[in-house]
Amino acid sequence: MTSIVLSTLASQLEQRAIETFDNVVGSTTGFRIRPGQHAMAQCIAQTLSRADLGDADQPLKAIAVIQAGTGVGKSAAYASTAIAMALERKTRVVISTATVALQEQLMQKDLPALAAVMEQPFLYALAKGRGRYVCKVKLERLVGVGGVEEDMFEEAFPMAALATASQEALEERRTRLYENMAHLLANASWDGDRDSLSDAPNPSDWATVAAERHTCTARHCPRYRECSYYNARTKLSEAHVIVANHDLVLASLGMKTLPELDNCLVVFDEGHHLPAVALDQFSSAMDVTSLRWLDKLPKILQDVSSALQLVLTEDVTTVASQLKVALNQIARLALDLVHASTQGKDGTLRFAHGVLPEALTEPVRLIHAQALGLSKALEALGAEVKNVAKEDPSQGLQCAQLYAKLGALAPKLGSVVSTSELLLEHGAQPLAKWLQCQSENGFLVLTAHACPMVPGDLLRQFLWSQVRAAVVTSASLTSCGSFDYFLQEAGLSNNANVTTLEVESPFDYAVQGTLTVVHTLAEPKNADAYTAEMVGYLMQDLAKVEHGALVLFTSRAQMRSAIDAVPSALREAVLVQGVMSRARLIATHTARVESGFASILFGLQSFGEGLDLPGALCETVFIAKLPFAPPSEPVDEARAEWLRKVGRDPFSELVIPATGIKLLQWTGRAIRTEEDRAQVICYDKRLILQSYGKRMLQGLPPYQFLERR
Repeated sequence: MTSIVLSTLASQLEQRAIETFDNVVGSTTGFRIRPGQHAMAQCIAQTLSRADLGDADQPLKAIAVIQAGTGVGKSAAYASTAIAMALERKTRVVISTATVALQEQLMQKDLPALAAVMEQPFLYALAKGRGRYVCKVKLERLVGVGGVEEDMFEEAFPMAALATASQEALEERRTRLYENMAHLLANASWDGDRDSLSDAPNPSDWATVAAERHTCTARHCPRYRECSYYNARTKLSEAHVIVANHDLVLASLGMKTLPELDNCLVVFDEGHHLPAVALDQFSSAMDVTSLRWLDKLPKILQDVSSALQLVLTEDVTTVASQLKVALNQIARLALDLVHASTQGKDGTLRFAHGVLPEALTEPVRLIHAQALGLSKALEALGAEVKNVAKEDPSQGLQCAQLYAKLGALAPKLGSVVSTSELLLEHGAQPLAKWLQCQSENGFLVLTAHACPMVPGDLLRQFLWSQVRAAVVTSASLTSCGSFDYFLQEAGLSNNANVTTLEVESPFDYAVQGTLTVVHTLAEPKNADAYTAEMVGYLMQDLAKVEHGALVLFTSRAQMRSAIDAVPSALREAVLVQGVMSRARLIATHTARVESGFASILFGLQSFGEGLDLPGALCETVFIAKLPFAPPSEPVDEARAEWLRKVGRDPFSELVIPATGIKLLQWTGRAIRTEEDRAQVICYDKRLILQSYGKRMLQGLPPYQFLERR
């Protein structure tokens, strides 16, 4: 009987959500009924209605993985349906994106338009990381004492290495910046959000006054009620819809920054980025050459404990000295290892099978023990400082400032603890571990890295274990015509709670576009000969461009060869990624095309995604070569090595599907609206001659197909 009632309730919720979607589409100017969009909304409504939220003995989970082709209108489909469902279920929606551009579209366009036509009112807010807000205690410390305290930003610029004039210029610039920010706050003309400043501050200048978890006493801070970050958190708590990003969602797991994921609805747009974000979130790195923070650590801990008459239980001076000796030792050993593998040059050394050389194992073990001891001492002292603030509010400001000094050390020390721990870890599935050596501004920087290799395992353990009701969507979730690769990478394969749906674009690709494969005599694996021949064909084709075009290259060297070959008659028409900001580049390109001139964008892999150039702005996409990722990334190398060791084929299992998704994204730059007419020209004959190329073709829209020999 209970199951019948629950089924009926889910059906009612689903029906109301779909009714809302239909009303939104019917009452919004410019919207048209699209069967694919309706199917997407229907799938979302079914999924979100049947999941159990909040307290439940054996909660039912439901996750929809939906690929929605360009032009489907996926944001309208998921936003109207999920918001209506959340309002009915008295819960909230978290919409997570991968890019700032989509966040801005949701906050400035999609959600305001939706709020204007939905019958039930709702509030929406943008969630940002704490570091986007100013810490008033830090700012007051810098401005209130009449000058800048040098120790506040020694980490950003090693002062000993700067000329006196440079120091003075730096301090003068920062003093002006901080005084201006304090003035704006005092006059209530700034909300403390970095993004709302008229001029974006230098990242190192901002880092000195940014709010951070490690430097915040929260409710015990006397500026808590005026805190920009916590005021923003209050607005979030009142919102029915929260727009965030994948980094923040994963970084906030287990915290209270966002709603509990087992008691709200979650939409991951641009969901194909989730695996990469997971790897980034759970990786760790430590700098073993820049150790000035370690020299300051004992004095800071002693000063803080003395100021509040607290007792340090650890001999931090001795342990910090020992840790510095150990880090210097490992730096020398690591530098020798890197240089031995790179003929004395900067570079990267990955440890095969995730096994540290014997010479590094004991030093790393010693570093971990010493850093862990200091970390515990730092944490214990911080807890005591918070307790003093709690017991005696009159000391709240002093405690907040002292806690901020302690907290500034926490990320550095934490990176040593976590990285050394991962470097020592050995399991059935090894980690990627490597050293990186590079020169920056005349200084040698040596870092040690450790990272899990399989994002699906991380997402399964940390994200999907918490999420109850979710939608994962993107225009590129399938590869070679299948969801298998994405489901594996996202930790959703063999999950009975997952439903997949592919919604085709409403565009008529066979009528609107062509895909031409050019046969070169040179084999693409013969890079020099292939590039020379490809560039020759490309120049002939560029001469025929009348309006806008995009050329996508797989390497900077390849793009440089093309730039050098551009004839003088075309030079003014070519705009190259990196010469100016992406926004200025697109604005210049748009202005040229709208003025009746030809304009050709030269770009690397990042231009193959998220670039929206409808109509005449992009009538041709030229693909210089199939977008295989360079085989030099340590994590990719380590994973391929592990797969080969267990008898699997990394090329077929990882490389081909990943390239298939990129190719889908790259070709997707061509046709952006139902009125567009465009062509894609690929110079890589492997797309039709190799079996893996034919697999990739299966995942592309049904363009009219042509060959050129």
